[in-house]
Order: sequence, then C-alpha cells, then structure tokens
Amino acid sequence: MNVSPAKENILKKIRKALNNSTPLPFPQSEGSSSVYQPSKQDLELEFAQRFTSLQGKFVFCMNHKELAAQLNMIATNNKWDKIYCREEGLRKILAENQFTNYSHNDLASCDTAITTCEWLVARTGSIVMSAAQESGRTVSVYAPIHICIAYTSQLVYDVKDALLKAREKYAGNLPSLITFATGPSRTADIEKTLVVGIHGPKEVYVFLVDQ
Repeated sequence: MNVSPAKENILKKIRKALNNSTPLPFPQSEGSSSVYQPSKQDLELEFAQRFTSLQGKFVFCMNHKELAAQLNMIATNNKWDKIYCREEGLRKILAENQFTNYSHNDLASCDTAITTCEWLVARTGSIVMSAAQESGRTVSVYAPIHICIAYTSQLVYDVKDALLKAREKYAGNLPSLITFATGPSRTADIEKTLVVGIHGPKEVYVFLVDQ
C-alpha cells in the first residue's frame, strides 16, 4: 500500500508521541485520597437519609422473616398483584418466610419487580447493579415499581469503594454493565418541570436486611 509523504509524516509523529509519553502536569493532583470525608454516622442511616431525600422508599428489616412480612403488608396495601422476580435464590428465601406473591412470570406486563443488588452507596443513596446478576439488565428498569432487597454487609461509603469491590469480586473480568441507580427515574428537561418515572421505575423501594 502506497503511503503519501504527508501521511507518513503524521504517522511518524504519532509513533514518537507514543514512545515518549508526556508526564502529568500536576502529579500531586492525582492523589488517592477521597474528596469526600467519611460520614461520622452509620452507613445504614447515611444511605437511608440520602435515598429518601431522592424520593426513594426505605424499609429496614432485622431478618428475612421481617422482610417477608413487610413485603406482604406493602404489596397488600398497594394492591400489587403482578409481582415479578427472576432470581431463584431470592424467590427461595421469600418462599421460606411465607412470601409467595411473586408468581407473575411476564416482565412486560408486571406492575412490580423484585431484584437484589451488588452494593449500596451511602454517600449518594445509590443502588449498584450489574449485568452479572441473575436479573440481568432489564428487570430493575422495566417495571413501574422496583423493589431492591439488600443487606447491611453490601453498604459502602462512596462510589469509589463500590468500584473497588467490583474489581475484587470479578477479578478483572468486569460485567458488561455496572449501573448506579439513584432514586426513581426522573428528568426536568421539559420546561424545567420534574417528571418522575420517565426512563425507568416511578417508585423505588430498598428493603435493607440486617446481615
């Protein structure tokens, strides 16, 4: 293949630049310390405050038995009768504790979807999920109402901590998608009016189990 002198000149400059990398202009600015100082209160409380301030609905449960009881009560009060749950392990835990109202098998027509998560970020009130979970990419965003079952052991302080956990857990083979969901889907693009549920669930619940 013939290469013009001008193109060859450009390629030489690129090769030279790649062989001689430019040092960082402000190396001290690339420190490893966090910009945000850790909270002095418990992560559970920090997450609950942040999450509810973003219109999320938070329920703390001492154990799986209380989790099932709370789910039954809220499902009855809200008249949810099309609850979808794809995760077999979660379905088994709920069934063992007398919650069986998740028998709806069609995600497209469900009114509520139940999933687990990877971690909870206390500082931002975010739920961290990934494509590696049994629920996959779609379950948490498709249903009008998303219920996330999480554990206190999954709480981390900052986004950076969640990403470090992901690297450790997946040992360099990261899932194709890691998503941070911070409250119900919302936008204010149209005449600066806040609209909830525009690109995903309009209601998000986190049931946090002490474990």
